[in-house]
Amino acid sequence: MAGMGHRLRFGALVTSVAQARRAEELGYDLALVRDQPDGDAWTLLSWIAGHTERIGLATAVDAAGWEPAVLGRAAASLDLLSGGRLAVALTGDHVAEVTDIVRGVLDAGEPGPLRYLGERHRVPRAQRGPLPAHRVPVWLTGNDPEDLRRAGRVADGWMADLSRLGAGELATAYKILEDAAVEAGRDGAEIHRILIVGPGLGPDELLALGADTFLVEADDPAPLTSWERLREGSGPPVCRPSSVRAKRRPGIDYEAIPASLAETAVEPGDLDYARVRSTYLRGGSPGVVLRPRTTAEVVDALAFARAHPGVPFALRSAGHGISGRSTNDGGIVLSLAAMNDIEILDPSRRLVRVGPGARWMDVARALAPHGWALSSGDYGGVGVGGLATAGGIGWLAREHGLTIDHLHAVEMVLADGTVVRASSSPDENPDLFWAVRGAGANFGVVTSFEFEVYEVGDVGFAQLVVAADDPAEVLVKWGRAIEEAPRDVSGQLIMGAPRAGQPMVAQLLAVVDHDDPETIIERLQPIAAVAPLYQQQVLLTPYLSVISNAADGGYHQGAGEPVSRSGLIRHLTPEFALAATELLNSGAVHWFQIRTVGGAVADVPADATAYAHRDANFSVAVMGSSARRVDAAWDRLRPYFDGLYLSFETGPDRVGEAFPPATLERLRALKGRYDPDNLFRDNFNIKAATR
Repeated sequence: MAGMGHRLRFGALVTSVAQARRAEELGYDLALVRDQPDGDAWTLLSWIAGHTERIGLATAVDAAGWEPAVLGRAAASLDLLSGGRLAVALTGDHVAEVTDIVRGVLDAGEPGPLRYLGERHRVPRAQRGPLPAHRVPVWLTGNDPEDLRRAGRVADGWMADLSRLGAGELATAYKILEDAAVEAGRDGAEIHRILIVGPGLGPDELLALGADTFLVEADDPAPLTSWERLREGSGPPVCRPSSVRAKRRPGIDYEAIPASLAETAVEPGDLDYARVRSTYLRGGSPGVVLRPRTTAEVVDALAFARAHPGVPFALRSAGHGISGRSTNDGGIVLSLAAMNDIEILDPSRRLVRVGPGARWMDVARALAPHGWALSSGDYGGVGVGGLATAGGIGWLAREHGLTIDHLHAVEMVLADGTVVRASSSPDENPDLFWAVRGAGANFGVVTSFEFEVYEVGDVGFAQLVVAADDPAEVLVKWGRAIEEAPRDVSGQLIMGAPRAGQPMVAQLLAVVDHDDPETIIERLQPIAAVAPLYQQQVLLTPYLSVISNAADGGYHQGAGEPVSRSGLIRHLTPEFALAATELLNSGAVHWFQIRTVGGAVADVPADATAYAHRDANFSVAVMGSSARRVDAAWDRLRPYFDGLYLSFETGPDRVGEAFPPATLERLRALKGRYDPDNLFRDNFNIKAATR
């Protein structure tokens, strides 16, 4: 069978950037640079990567000319720079050992350094990585039976020049490949067959060769029009090797993954698994991560999840959530990271549409040229979807309210796959829109948000470190200063457990939404006066730089189970401050943070959104490593709180504290209407009201 179930590909053997660009223009899938004695093929391939956008890249490398670990790192780097387009063909002696070492370096998601002790190559200890953009295929060459057996045992593909191997010998070569693969516990069909062919072969002649990739000389590459029809009916774009399939988790019907999602889905054996398995704070090992790109693909993903009622199911926008509930063990994760478009809908109304997978620094970057902003937490790496369905306590909260207070409408997919629009309009599911703003994760998958943003210019950003010899006094004075400050001041206080021999300090961060330096200093003076200053830095800077501060695009590598507790409080009273000091001195928490709320947040009626605790001036959060110790210390503070903020809470059984009784009753009724089977359950789960 042509291609052995793989998707057919066509490539060109190139010797210049111009030839590679021409091949890409003609629609070729691959440009291969041969290793040449009079030139550096790797350098040429790097130049080609920089001057092309789509075409796959490959080079034939003489293994004797490289240190295998160095080759692995070079391959990872070029794959990253090219956006996941690289394949490497190895020639020469000891290529099986070189293949093992190269793959060991590329498997940067594996724990610990690489150790390899072969007959020819010995690597006592080598750093893995960087993690490439995709699983870089390693092809082997050689027509001798031993070369073929080696390729069958270890390679992702076998490459041969048809001018040196008659067409009649191919069947024998394929048989040797398949037998060697089976002996090694592999499926022979997973090995790509790459043939260098002459220019005169027609479609039927190519099909008869039984390969999936055909390479031609690129001196004058012909258009692919005569070959294009061969793609029809060829294999899927992705074919997972047996080494990947062997790591599949029980209870998941992998063969039933919808075709629209199969190519981008990530399984435990896939290279991309290291990027998607865990969240910011929680380690995970899901059975599959589905990565839809459109609303229609979200519908397909939910149908797959419904077909697995006993399997854990998690929803993720960017994976930064403190609770870590957007991953699981052995279940299905629906990641919306690819749905990250940001669009200006109506400049006159400052109306924008944002995908759930966008990060807030991306939103800030898109809005900055217009002089706009949207308060959205304090870290740009957070995803839109999780925050914009929970609340959104950000750097501009006291002046402009929560993120959800500027939500105009959403498009979402319900548990049964129905696509709906929800807004405050009477004919656009206003009850669902009410629930989305504070409890959205329980009711569906939001596939786009429409926000009305506001004008924000440069702001004052202050980072102060003050003495906290008396933490209770600092808390009371800071709380009073914040409550008395104009609404254009928002901020937070951060403290940690005392350390032996080191002074107790508090970090005071603040944003002043004003571009006049004298006004900024005037606003900050009462805050800076709460205790002696150890350090201070005040910047006049764009809001974009504040929300993007310290954010990066790396993947999450959380481990273990996070422990965080949250509480909302009206005032930082002396009694609360003393209890908080006892908590800090207990050593049970390593992170103590208070964020400012109040102001414009309190202007919204308590029953206007599912986020109902509108009278709180402060949101308190702590983090520790032992749930038992954290809870024992936190219990002393609980009498002072009225409600909690779900985004900073890891105890899913505290739903009753997150919502007042009337709000929770209404949410339970809506849950029964929109998600009666509780598909969206791996969160702070709201149970449907019993009938």
